Amino acid sequence: MGTGKSTVARLLARQIGWRHVDLDQRIVEHTGVSIPEFFTQYGEPAFREVEREQLRRIEGESREQAAPTIVSLGGGTTAQPGNLEFLKANGARSIWLHCPIEELLSRISRMNDRPLFRDESSFRQLYEQRLPFYELSDYRVETNIEPLRVVEQILAIAIFDRVQA
Repeated sequence: MGTGKSTVARLLARQIGWRHVDLDQRIVEHTGVSIPEFFTQYGEPAFREVEREQLRRIEGESREQAAPTIVSLGGGTTAQPGNLEFLKANGARSIWLHCPIEELLSRISRMNDRPLFRDESSFRQLYEQRLPFYELSDYRVETNIEPLRVVEQILAIAIFDRVQA
């Protein structure tokens, strides 16, 4: 939450010519309600089920269309049972966009569309719960810099093939 996943993924996909899908946006399109509304109406367990279904649908579309895809996941996606295993089993490489917690707090305190952000204490607790899952990522990139610099760091890992136009 607040690391710049959607922005960085969009910029990276544009840079290498891959398709970009934002998992949260896909969920909004599928359900017809915003993420905060969905949490309020149906709760987190129902959200996680839709998230899991949409993640699998995105992977299937990518495979079916032979379209390399950058997927920006939600902050809790990899912490849900089976999601990280599913991604790895299907050849996905995961990049943890790491940002110091103080910077994250500064960023998200200005946002009003984060259903799991209630206050600093609960955010710190949520971060600590998710941290072991983030640490399972294949790569870690620092994001307390400008998004284009983050993309440069990711490109330096040299794991993505550019699509020829």
